[in-house]
Amino acid sequence: MIVIPTRMGRLNMRALLRRLQQMGTASRADLAKSLGMSQPTAGRIVDQLLELGVLEELSEQQATEAVRTGTENGTVRLGRPGRLLRLDSTKPRFLTIQVGISKTNFAVVPVGFKGEDVWALQIPTPGSEKKFVQELREVAAKLSQEDFWGVMVSVPGIVDEPSGRIVFSPNLHWTERVEMPALMQQVWNAPAVLVQEERALALGHQFVEPVGEDFMLVDFGEGVGGAVFLEGKLYANPLPISGELGHTPVLGNLRACGCGGVGCVETLISTRGLLQSFAENSGGENQNTWQALVEYTDKEGVAPWLALALDAAAVAIAGALNVLGLRRVVITGSVAEMPPVVINRLSSSIIRGAVWARFGKVECQSAPRRRIAGLVASGIDRLVVSMAEQNSGPQPMASLSLPHF
Repeated sequence: MIVIPTRMGRLNMRALLRRLQQMGTASRADLAKSLGMSQPTAGRIVDQLLELGVLEELSEQQATEAVRTGTENGTVRLGRPGRLLRLDSTKPRFLTIQVGISKTNFAVVPVGFKGEDVWALQIPTPGSEKKFVQELREVAAKLSQEDFWGVMVSVPGIVDEPSGRIVFSPNLHWTERVEMPALMQQVWNAPAVLVQEERALALGHQFVEPVGEDFMLVDFGEGVGGAVFLEGKLYANPLPISGELGHTPVLGNLRACGCGGVGCVETLISTRGLLQSFAENSGGENQNTWQALVEYTDKEGVAPWLALALDAAAVAIAGALNVLGLRRVVITGSVAEMPPVVINRLSSSIIRGAVWARFGKVECQSAPRRRIAGLVASGIDRLVVSMAEQNSGPQPMASLSLPHF
């Protein structure tokens, strides 16, 4: 018997999982047809993933409802459906962690998770490796589950994802000196995978809203960063640096940044930067809290200092669009959660600076953060396929049919 090379088996399985992610629900025949894959090949992969608990078959009632309402990708089915499948949405498989500058969040989720970020536990982000491990052990004691397929960790900064190493973290320098996956494995006996935080957000957006068009996601919060989806996958460089929009210098800005530079745009438009500007321009008349800033903006509109900060961010974003040739921007985080006048100002400034707007339409949309969904998508791609390989036996070459893209 001729055996399929491992790489070819991975291609088929990864293609099927990605297509099911896009479709939401599908039968074996749907998947085979949409991928140009033989039905025996698709059926064998599905059976393997069902056995492992990666997929689940819908009940008759759930399948009937899917026929009545259409699948998640908007396709309306006619006639009696086949056995519909979806990513398993019942059994928790991944521990997802967001390491933030000030807070670290935790959630346990299934492979079929597609919601907005809802974190079950939160701790202040420690300032040292030793304290971090102590905090992780305390979190583990609070979780009702010990065994996971993987620990998926979102981290800020410049991240070499294949090696699991944080190269540079402007606001959490201690993480540059540790092996973060090894820290996780001191607490949980599972593979630990690092994902740069903006890339996790972009993966999550594509996972939940697979529109099939290239886009740049820009997130505002404790910092400002971006990630780019090109040709159906995250854009990657030979070096791990990408999307560092927050460290674009702004002329005349003298604020020091955690990266060691002066004048970075994130010192103006990050949460901390906005609150600093609010305090400097309010004359002590307002409580300098985020809620106070939101209420002030909702009542008074975009103040001149806020307009300058938004315009500075727009210059960096429009410049990236012009270099990459993109026309679609997804905005998440604090700016997207402010009154509509804020996102409208930012969008108009981006469009004004984008060359493509001279000839066509540049789209700017706000979206919720879906970092957990992005971590799950990464876990499916980087862990589940390998896990399935390890549990599979020899397969005949005759059953192989490479997907068409």
